[in-house]
Amino acid sequence: MMANLEYFNTPKTYRTWSLGLTGAGILALIIGYIMYGASDDVHDKTRFWAALLQNSVFFLMVVNTCMFFVAATTLAHGGWQLAFRRVPEAIASCVPVIGLLALVVLLSIVFGGSDMSHIYHWTDKHTLETDAIIRGKSGFLNSGFFTVWTIVTIGGWSLLGWKMRKISLELDEKPLETKEEKSKYVFRTTVWAALYIVLFALTAMSVTPWFWLMSIDAHWYSTMYSWFSFASTWQPGIALIILFVVYLKNKNYLPYVNQEHLHDLGKFLFAFSIFWAYLWFSQFMLIWYANIPEETVYYNNRATGTYSGIFWFSFLINFLAPLLILMRRGSKRNYTTVTIMAMLVIFGQWLNFHQLIFASVSPDHVVLNLFDIGLALGFVGVIMLVTGKALNKHPLEVKNHPYIKESIIHHT
Repeated sequence: MMANLEYFNTPKTYRTWSLGLTGAGILALIIGYIMYGASDDVHDKTRFWAALLQNSVFFLMVVNTCMFFVAATTLAHGGWQLAFRRVPEAIASCVPVIGLLALVVLLSIVFGGSDMSHIYHWTDKHTLETDAIIRGKSGFLNSGFFTVWTIVTIGGWSLLGWKMRKISLELDEKPLETKEEKSKYVFRTTVWAALYIVLFALTAMSVTPWFWLMSIDAHWYSTMYSWFSFASTWQPGIALIILFVVYLKNKNYLPYVNQEHLHDLGKFLFAFSIFWAYLWFSQFMLIWYANIPEETVYYNNRATGTYSGIFWFSFLINFLAPLLILMRRGSKRNYTTVTIMAMLVIFGQWLNFHQLIFASVSPDHVVLNLFDIGLALGFVGVIMLVTGKALNKHPLEVKNHPYIKESIIHHT
């Protein structure tokens, strides 16, 4: 491979777009604070912080699923992804940066006083005294437990993600000479991947979405909620990997990546669109069929109410479009098709997160405007900046891995 293609040399257009999008996000934040955050109207303040909550949590969970992808394929002893493994590793390096932003937002809401209690009602002392349901959950829903678990979650994701990337990069400088050395390396990576999966299961797949998202509706709960929120970020996580792989491939990087790898990534996007729809329908159907008022109230403003347009449109984007377009084998091997579908899925799940939060915070009318889009573009710019820097620092090819040949000769 040509030496100049071993490392990602950030193009001027890439740098311009990433800085421009980041700047757009900062501008949106400033304007939004003037319009909403600094307002004396408590509803405007709630609208400002809810938008920050949506974007910070959504993009944090999306970039974190990229390390989940690495850990899951490592545990499965899958070598096919080694041709582009540096891509999800680089995207996952955004976790500490976006995690810090999310931490500031979450703790600002929890400790922001009565003005912030319109998002998390359980933080209001008066509500805690007068509401028997919320008071009954106070052993779990309290600022101390929320803070500790949030720090553990973000810190654990960052630390274990850093450790797995460190182990992967060490191999570039340390060839494995013997079969015993290769076996020890595979065992070591498997152990760390298993630790990460355990942490991920205890956080992203269970407790953390209860705190960050479901507790906005403290009277309501769903045993499927964490799985649904995981699927809502896992699907765009795969889409984000696809976008970077296609971009790098078009720039003549990643020489071992071919249509076979793209096909498998396309299958992931297709399959987990169906997985997301399965959870979406199962949660909705069970609540609708039971017709219990304390459960069905959650969907009043979503399926049939003010947010019905966003609710059904996100279903169309996140399920029907991938199902119909990616069903064909050829579409999963077409760079243009998978790129368009990946961008559509990320936008669709961002819309899904918008209704998850705002249909509870602002149930009477849809508040989606350029402020929300500007914030989202700012987070996209941050992801581009951090990922580009991570790709620039280390070789794009995984070297000396025992399974690298499996990736080179991969065929679907």
